[in-house]
Amino acid sequence: MRLLMIAAMALVLSGCASNVVTDYNPSAVFGNYSTWSFAQEAGSDAFVSLDGSRIQMAVERELKRKAMRKVPKTEADLLANWQIVEEERLEQTGVGLGFGFGRGNFGWGISAPPPVREVTEGKLVVELIDTETKEVVWRAASRRYLNESQSPETRRELIDEVVSEMFSKYPGVVKGVRIQDEEAS
Repeated sequence: MRLLMIAAMALVLSGCASNVVTDYNPSAVFGNYSTWSFAQEAGSDAFVSLDGSRIQMAVERELKRKAMRKVPKTEADLLANWQIVEEERLEQTGVGLGFGFGRGNFGWGISAPPPVREVTEGKLVVELIDTETKEVVWRAASRRYLNESQSPETRRELIDEVVSEMFSKYPGVVKGVRIQDEEAS
């Protein structure tokens, strides 16, 4: 029974774990920001990747929900910058094999580790920069990853979920008092 309770508690706590990490400048007055623009605007020789356009649409949607207006870069209070940071990790692709023999408290064994492969994944990072001070005032990084094996629909859904969760942690303003939205867990 004790083991079952520990397993249930671990499951509850893992459900409360956030998929994003945010940081912000506590001296910034977020209620003063009402306009924004992307830091990198597509020009005549620039292009936006497929994931880039998905990210831009999600960021636009979330800032609009925060009652912020998109304006030309020269008139913006905040610049929105995003990047996909590539990280490599090893992924187990099978099972290890081993055998052994022995008697009592003594024995010999040999095993082969499971086969692994290197996988490159992308972590989304979004930053908001104050145009007056040229400093980052808010930053969010995803703990969920994009990888090359995901379908376009899965990638879009993941980006939408992650960006929505990022901006749910954006500091808000209530009647002139700055508050930090807390995750209810």
